[in-house]
Amino acid sequence: MTSIDTPAEKNRPGWGWLRRAVLPELWPTGAPGLRARVVTALALVVAAKLVAVQIPFVYKAVVDGLSEPVSGVIALPLFMLLAYGIARLLSALLTQLREGLFARVAQRAGRRLSLRVYRHLFDLPLRFHLDRRTGELSRAIARGVQAMTFLLGMVLFNLAPTALEFLLVLALLLWNYHWSFAATTALTIVGYAVFTVVATEWRTAFRREMNARDNDVAGSSVDGLLNYETVKTFTNEAYEADRLDRALGAYEDAAVRSQTSLAVLNFGQQAIVALGITALMLNAARGVVAGTMTVGDVVLVNAFILQLYQPLNILGFVYREVKQSLADLENLSGLLDIAPAVADLPGAPDLVDGPGHVRFERVSFGYDARRPIVRDLDLDLPAGGTLAVVGGTGAGKSTLVRLLGRFYDVDAGRITIDGQDIRNVTQASVRRAIGVVPQDTVLFNDTIGANIGYGRPGATQAEIEAAADVAQISTFIAALPDRYETRVGERGLKLSGGEKQRVAIARMVLKDPRILVLDEATSALDTATERALQTAIRRITRGRTSLVIAHRLSTIVDADRIVVMAEGRTIEAGSHTELVAREGAYAALWQAQQADMAAS
Repeated sequence: MTSIDTPAEKNRPGWGWLRRAVLPELWPTGAPGLRARVVTALALVVAAKLVAVQIPFVYKAVVDGLSEPVSGVIALPLFMLLAYGIARLLSALLTQLREGLFARVAQRAGRRLSLRVYRHLFDLPLRFHLDRRTGELSRAIARGVQAMTFLLGMVLFNLAPTALEFLLVLALLLWNYHWSFAATTALTIVGYAVFTVVATEWRTAFRREMNARDNDVAGSSVDGLLNYETVKTFTNEAYEADRLDRALGAYEDAAVRSQTSLAVLNFGQQAIVALGITALMLNAARGVVAGTMTVGDVVLVNAFILQLYQPLNILGFVYREVKQSLADLENLSGLLDIAPAVADLPGAPDLVDGPGHVRFERVSFGYDARRPIVRDLDLDLPAGGTLAVVGGTGAGKSTLVRLLGRFYDVDAGRITIDGQDIRNVTQASVRRAIGVVPQDTVLFNDTIGANIGYGRPGATQAEIEAAADVAQISTFIAALPDRYETRVGERGLKLSGGEKQRVAIARMVLKDPRILVLDEATSALDTATERALQTAIRRITRGRTSLVIAHRLSTIVDADRIVVMAEGRTIEAGSHTELVAREGAYAALWQAQQADMAAS
C-alpha cells in the first residue's frame, strides 16, 4: 500500500507554498465582504496594540500616585485606576471583535481548500484510489484544512502585529529610558527568535514522522472496520487488533519524540526570556537606588517586559506552529500536485446526443506498459443492440467497462460513441450517457431511497418507487419497517449481496441512460430472483444499447451478439446458437455450466 506522504516528500511546500496557497486567502478574489472583514480586522489589531502599549504608562502613574504622599496623606488616584481598567477592557474588546470578524474569512478559506482537494480527488485516476487508504486521505485532509485556518490567523494577527508591538516598545524604551533597556530587550528578542528557528527546524522532522505514523493508524483502523464481515469470517479480530497496536506503538514512539523535543524548545525559550527579564530588572533596580528612576518606572519596565513576554511566547508558538502546519499541508500539497491521468482536452465539447452506437476500434491498453490487458480489440455494438462479453478471469472484460467510461484512456486505437471519439469530448458527458451496474456494488451509508435516488438527484418518490419495482426490489422494501427510509449501513453492510445489486439496478433504471453496462449484474442473485430480474432487464434494455459482462451464460442467451475473450483478444463471436453449434470455447463453457446446474 502506497503512503500518501510520498508525493509531498518530493515537493515539500515550504514558505513558497505558504505564499502561493495561503496568503491569497487573506485577500480573496470576488469576495468584497470578506475583504472588508480583513481590513476591519487589521484596523482592530493596530488599535488593540496601540492601546496595549499605553497600559504600562497608566500602571506607572497609578503606582507613583500611590507611593508619593500629598500633604502627608496618600491620595487614591481614582481616575488613573479607572483608566487602567478601561484600557485593559478596551484592549480585550478590540481583540475579541477582531476574532469574531475574521472567523468568517478563516472558515471560508478552510471550506474552499476542503472543496478544492475533494474535487481534485475525484479527478485523480482510479489507480490512485486503488493504491490509497481512505482513512489516510480523510486524516490528511482534516489536518491540512485545520493548518490552513490556523496559518491565516497567525500570519495576519500575530506575525505582523507582534513585530509592530516590538518596535513600539523599543521606541518607547529608547525615548523614556537609558539605551541599555532597549538594547537588552532587543537582544532578548533576537536570541529568542534565533533559538526558536533553529530548534523548530530541528524538531520538524519529528512532527513529520508523527504525521506519517498517524496516517498509518487511521488507515489500519478504517481498513479493519470497512472489512468488518471479512474480519469476522476469518476470526481475525486479534490479528487486526495486533496490526493496529503495531501502528499505535509506532505512533506512540514518534509522538514521544515530538513531545520531548517540544519540551526542549519550550525550556530554551523560557530560559532566554528569564535571563532577559532578570537583566532588565537588575538595571531598573540600580536606577531606583541611584535616584534616576521611580518605583513606577520599575513597575513600567516590568510591565513592558511581562507584556512583551506574551508576544514573545506567541512568536515562538507561531513559528513552531507554522512549521508544523506546513508539515501538515505537505500531504495536501502532494495530492494537489498529482495531475489527473485522464483529462479533458481544452474546450472539449459534450458528447452529442445520439442513438448510442459504440465501437472499439483496434483498442490496446494495459495498466502497466509491460503487461497489456487488451490487445488490438475490435468490437461493434450497434445502437439498441445487446453485446455480451464472456471469458475467463483476466481476459480483459471489466477493463472494457473502465475504458468505455473513460476511467482510463486507451493506449492505442479509439472508442467511439455515435462516431465521436470519447477522448475528444468531456468525461462527464460520456458518463452521463452510460449507466453501470457493477459486479461489486457499493452503497452509501444512507437510506435505501437515497441510494436509489442517487441515480438522478431530485427524482420524486414516485419515480424512485417505480425504479425499485422494475428492479424487483419493491416487495422487499415494502416488508421493511422503515421502507424506503431504511438505512443500509456502511457500504450497504445491512443488505445481502443480491439486495445490494437490485438497489444498484434500480439506481441505474432511474438514471435512464441510453447505454447500459451490466458487469455481471446478477452474479449475486439466487436462481429464482435472477430469472425474475432477467425479465425486468430485458424490458429496460429494449431499445437501448447494452454491453453485458457475463459469468452465467444462461443470462445472455438472448443477446444479439456474444464475444468470447481470452488474453485481451476476441477468440469467438456470434449468437448463442451459432457459438454452441461451433463447438469451440463458448460451447465448452456452456456445457460445463449446464453440467454444474444439473449436478446442483
